[in-house]
Amino acid sequence: MLTSDSLFGGELTVYQEKEGYRFSIDSILLAGLTRVKASDKVVDLGTGCGVIPLILAYRQRGASYVGVELQAELFELARKNIEANGLADRITVQRMDFREVHNHLAFESFDLLISNPPYRRVHTGRINPNRQRAIARHELAGSAAEVFAAGKALLRTGGRLAVIYPAGRMSYLLHAAQESGFSPKKLTVVYSDPSGPAKLVHLESQKGGGEELRIKPPFYIYGEDGAYTDAMRELYER
Repeated sequence: MLTSDSLFGGELTVYQEKEGYRFSIDSILLAGLTRVKASDKVVDLGTGCGVIPLILAYRQRGASYVGVELQAELFELARKNIEANGLADRITVQRMDFREVHNHLAFESFDLLISNPPYRRVHTGRINPNRQRAIARHELAGSAAEVFAAGKALLRTGGRLAVIYPAGRMSYLLHAAQESGFSPKKLTVVYSDPSGPAKLVHLESQKGGGEELRIKPPFYIYGEDGAYTDAMRELYER
């Protein structure tokens, strides 16, 4: 069964499976915090229902987008969402394992790679009985290190790779970036609220870049009153 959800005051429609994997605030953060140039050719690994390319295209950021999705049901949902929002001229989606993109997509043909990679090691925590959710959360069909390995093949020299990842695994994320020849360039630490610990990080790395890392001001999702902060509300606006 599908649900029809809306963003930007109903201007963007996103169909999702009611019981399967559903996009979360991580996708909103990744789409909103990532710097996208008007001329960028963008690839989204593990695109799910296609929500991140949909948001970027709606905001008129980037020139073209390719979504890569392994799971058949999510691949079909992404196609449905692209058509429903009239964005087929800017977004395409391909069904494949992102660990094998080097066999299917042109070498160094993209300027920006975005991804919400699985973040839990296979032998940690309970694996969700729902297959879609399990693959999205646990490293059953790819990891952050394999996202960077794919970026090494797909991105031109100087291209950027942006991810949202749990703050507690930041050391692994930085190591994975450097192992594949990426230099971490911009880091935003994301907090649920001003009184709590860091929950997520948004990291933008550059293929073949220098060593300087810019740490941006902290980002708070909720204020002390429990409502979205102004910064978070802006991510839901065009």
